[in-house]
Amino acid sequence: MSGDSRPPQRHTHSASPAPPPAGPKTKSCSYRGAVGLGNKYIRINVGGSLFYATLPVLTRHSSLLKAMFSGQKDVFTDKDGWILIDRSGKHFGSVLCFIRDGSVSLPKGRQAVQEVLAEAKYYDVQGLVELCHNTLQGNKELPMCVIPVVTSSKEEEKLIQSSAKPVVKLVYNRSNNKYSYTSNSDDHLLKNIELFDRLSLSFNGRVLFIKDVIGDEICCWSFYGQGRKLAEVCCTSIVYATEKKQTKVEFPEARIYEETLNTLLYETMSPDAVLLEASEEDEGPGGARRLHVKRHSAYDDRQPDIVTPFL
Repeated sequence: MSGDSRPPQRHTHSASPAPPPAGPKTKSCSYRGAVGLGNKYIRINVGGSLFYATLPVLTRHSSLLKAMFSGQKDVFTDKDGWILIDRSGKHFGSVLCFIRDGSVSLPKGRQAVQEVLAEAKYYDVQGLVELCHNTLQGNKELPMCVIPVVTSSKEEEKLIQSSAKPVVKLVYNRSNNKYSYTSNSDDHLLKNIELFDRLSLSFNGRVLFIKDVIGDEICCWSFYGQGRKLAEVCCTSIVYATEKKQTKVEFPEARIYEETLNTLLYETMSPDAVLLEASEEDEGPGGARRLHVKRHSAYDDRQPDIVTPFL
């Protein structure tokens, strides 16, 4: 028997497989090709959470981030130039803080510290890995700096009224704007946030720091003492460019720092605590200088008390 021994083929009509759902447009490239070298801050999207960091910070220590941002590994970017990292962004801020400062306040609870440990291992930040191990083993106690994030005006009022400490609040909400931003506004907004973080680490034992990310203002500081508002530093203004308006964010660092220190005048341990004011007066009899000391309560009008000689 001759001929082809293969069985006859059956021709069937089947639908073509459905194309995969469209996702965000990304491209793989080296970091230097993705973001201009003139950009001061690198924009990073970690699992939908957005972060900014400078190139010197990202490449400071040997880690996965250094490999990514020194051109050793390719990175993915979206159409707007954000660097994409397919990882949860829940604890990426802790990783950045440790790389930047060499220390970080770990979250409360064993489970949360274990989550940070997993991220530290993924990004190969050995110092943070050791810090998490020491904390889990109970060999190292960390000072805690808790920053409440208010979600309603009632919650904010309750926090301020019930706090025995002075209160410093930062409202920031970049998306709450109908105009474009000036070229320096993003940098200034980030500087305000970084200053808030530095002040909270320095004064968290004496001042309650709170964040508001849903308020009407784009960037505004408020200062409270004994339940009442003492001062406000609004960092946002509208400027007129050619045929259009733009939003300008400023960074009045000296003014913010001054108002934060002023809140410490309202730091009282009890209603009977007093503040002292001293001003040097002219020389008294016999050439002795006198120091005029005014003793007043933070809750009452200031009343002069005594005059004592100061040799």
